[in-house]
Amino acid sequence: MPVPAIIIGGGPAGSAAAITLAKAGLKPRLVERHMAPPRGVCGGFLGWDGLAALDDLGIDPWALGARPISRFRLVTRGRTVTADLPATAAGISRKALDSALIDAAIAAGADVTRGRAARAVDPLARTVRLDDGEIIAANAIFLATGKHEMRGLARQFTHSSVGLRASLPPCPPRLDGLAGVVELHLFDHGYAGLLMQEDGSANLCLSVSSDRLSQAGGIAALLSDLMSEAPALSARMADIDPPHFEAVAGVPYGWRARRSEDGVFRIGDQSAVIASLAGDGIAIALTSGASAARAMIAGGSGAAPDWQRRMNRESRRPLGIAEMLRRGAAMPLPRRAMMELIRWVPRLGTRAAALTRIVRD
Repeated sequence: MPVPAIIIGGGPAGSAAAITLAKAGLKPRLVERHMAPPRGVCGGFLGWDGLAALDDLGIDPWALGARPISRFRLVTRGRTVTADLPATAAGISRKALDSALIDAAIAAGADVTRGRAARAVDPLARTVRLDDGEIIAANAIFLATGKHEMRGLARQFTHSSVGLRASLPPCPPRLDGLAGVVELHLFDHGYAGLLMQEDGSANLCLSVSSDRLSQAGGIAALLSDLMSEAPALSARMADIDPPHFEAVAGVPYGWRARRSEDGVFRIGDQSAVIASLAGDGIAIALTSGASAARAMIAGGSGAAPDWQRRMNRESRRPLGIAEMLRRGAAMPLPRRAMMELIRWVPRLGTRAAALTRIVRD
């Protein structure tokens, strides 16, 4: 007998789908390749829309130690500008968030398998093959593999970036400088984001073009270049050992799933990949996972194609705006113009942050 739904991936999108389906009386099977939630390359910033999505799922991020964020700061070599966010956001590690979400999925009644990986999907037969050879048949497949590809349902794209993430150890000066702020350092062909996490460490995420990393000759050489190009970022990292970076290549910012097969729901980064500069990736994961699950509850597995088309339409403008900002921030002249505009009219930055949100049912 096929299971009602199989969910591939136990990150925010997959767990949100599992919680929603399980609470509706279905018993989805969730397969997560890691035994314990990894730290994740991207994430750490929870926008106000993400906080609302967590509340709908019955999870209180403040009880997990999330740190409130009310402003964003843009930093270049010669200028710093600060503006208010449209509403309160939060900083929390992916490890803490993903642990709470997958625990909630188990508590809701989902069948969770950890430490095993899905290797391939047959969308026509609606089957998933695991690493030990087990074949699982399902009425519906929820693809929640984040930025990683799945054989049988791989995304098609040409241009991509590289995502890097590290934790900087707690220290009072760093804590004082980042309290209540998400800080974005802009440089040629990329940017870095810094925010405080629940344990006092700072989450450092970098996004750079694949070409720039290749030209630098590796992560260590790239960091050396950035320390001279972004002195304020260098100051944040002063007096600490070189951090260990987790990396993911082939991040297709701006990509959207325009359609899907019958019975296959693409959620999270498998549905829409927004530039991390916009800070809405986790919210998209949470809201798309729950929304897709509700579509299946209401219309069965056949609701997938229509749901995917709606997700594509609703993500078009926010992703387009985020891509415009990302590309502009990566080039000297547009970057300088953007900094001047926000310097003189800070509410433009606040408005831009609002326009990159994807609001779903």
